[in-house]
Amino acid sequence: MESFALHSLSTTATSASFSHHPSRLSLLRRISSRSPPSSISLRSHSVQPLAFPLLKPIPRFSTRIAAAPRDVSPPPPPPPPSESPSLQPPQGAKLVPLILSLSVGLILRFAVSVPEGVTPQGWQLLSIFLSTIAGLVLSPLPVGAWAFIGLTASIVTKTLSFSAAFSAFTSEVIWLIVISFFFARGFVKTGLGDRIATYFVKWLGKSTLGLSYGLTLSEALIAPAMPSTTARAGGIFLPIIKSLSLSAGSKPGDASSRKLGSYLIQSQFQCAGNSSALFLTAAAQNLLCLKLAEELGVVIANPWVSWFKAASLPAIISLLCTPLILYKLYPPETKDTPEAPGIAAQKLKEMGPVTKNEWIMVGTMLLAVTLWICGETLGIPSVVAAMIGLSILLLLGVLNWDDCLSEKSAWDTLAWFAVLVGMAGQLTNLGVVSWMSDCVAKALQSLSLSWPAAFGLLQAAYFFIHYLFASQTGHVGALFSAFLAMNIAAGVPGILAALALAYNTNLFGALTHYSSGQAAVYYGAGYVDLPDVFKIGFVMATINAIIWGVVGTFWWKFLGLY
Repeated sequence: MESFALHSLSTTATSASFSHHPSRLSLLRRISSRSPPSSISLRSHSVQPLAFPLLKPIPRFSTRIAAAPRDVSPPPPPPPPSESPSLQPPQGAKLVPLILSLSVGLILRFAVSVPEGVTPQGWQLLSIFLSTIAGLVLSPLPVGAWAFIGLTASIVTKTLSFSAAFSAFTSEVIWLIVISFFFARGFVKTGLGDRIATYFVKWLGKSTLGLSYGLTLSEALIAPAMPSTTARAGGIFLPIIKSLSLSAGSKPGDASSRKLGSYLIQSQFQCAGNSSALFLTAAAQNLLCLKLAEELGVVIANPWVSWFKAASLPAIISLLCTPLILYKLYPPETKDTPEAPGIAAQKLKEMGPVTKNEWIMVGTMLLAVTLWICGETLGIPSVVAAMIGLSILLLLGVLNWDDCLSEKSAWDTLAWFAVLVGMAGQLTNLGVVSWMSDCVAKALQSLSLSWPAAFGLLQAAYFFIHYLFASQTGHVGALFSAFLAMNIAAGVPGILAALALAYNTNLFGALTHYSSGQAAVYYGAGYVDLPDVFKIGFVMATINAIIWGVVGTFWWKFLGLY
């Protein structure tokens, strides 16, 4: 329509102008007879309609203008053709990872006969669970989507009922993880996380390694008063790490993540297990281990002090070695920042005094930490303390509900972590885990091993079976008593066996992205790729086993545990 209006207006104006100049009109007709059709001329003009004063009368129109289509520069070249469809990323699941992930479960289900002592339902659930785990590693789809498909498969095949499949969505640990993400958002939104991170940079910011040691020391000091590794990760350290990383230009889900964020996440994640193993009250599962040991007749006198003495030397050595080892194995791109303390001091000056919302955030977190410390005495579970803190932030407007809804990582974690916890719990209920323990016990008895050899094998088996678990507490409830009984039957001193199993319960929390609450928190931050989680988890598990095995052997002998 714009081109047609331009043609009408141009023709009218031209006729009016040349009616008073017959010679020019005659010349125009001769030129027009040799010119391209007017439609081409109009399209040439309509390319840049604003070049004509359409709202003003045109008093005259020279032949030079009429012939302009020959002089006008050619239109811009067409845009380059889009990429060939064959080069576009495939829609839906990645074919090769999909086939491999499904093959794991299908081979186990149809090519391996159901062993004696396992029900067909339990064997089928194990095949679905292993396919789900394989898919989380190979990534045919995003983690949450693949976990949902695994959940759907367990219901469609009638392996689990709907209520059993979704039972873990009411888990307190999972909701504590979700709320921890919201606390982290509050730290970022108010600027409190940035302020704290800036202080860390000011004090320890001359090197990335120094930052890692500062965070590790901080958690070790906080751990005995805060018996939730998930709360420590999500409520305190993840917000600080995120702020530090973003300040350094290290963004999650981006190539820049390797600048700083990936290393700090991995270092804090791997050190958290040693911090939890150092103190009896540093993790909820520690108390559960001692309670189960007592039921088997293994009573530890003065448990808090005994626990700390036995763990102190190997745990402290591991805490000192882990950041340095990861600095070599998984190096950050940003290593030395000698100018950082001065820049941080200037930034703190520019930030000004602490704002009202920052004070509210500080007060809320102090309240939550106090309730986490005293919750058992007051009868307030950790997740309820977190709910109270989040409610305060919502009521006072520090966070709004849109902030919570937009925290996609929290809801994604809720989906996939609940699926894995639910499947692992049902494997225990269906007797699959007990069958695996019995197989290990029979194999050890047939080998007629000495108690130190049996101790080493049982500890390794207890540790690596955790690949099938998505909860440290669930692992303890399912296997701790059975493995402690096997150790005692093999002649291992009871206190040594109980403490070693309990320490392992903390250390295997960094094996995978689903092996513990803090694992889900740190992986959900988006700084570490899934293959790196599994690779670093296995490597550091081996290194921790060497440190705890070698140092612990001499230290525990010195303490008289055997």
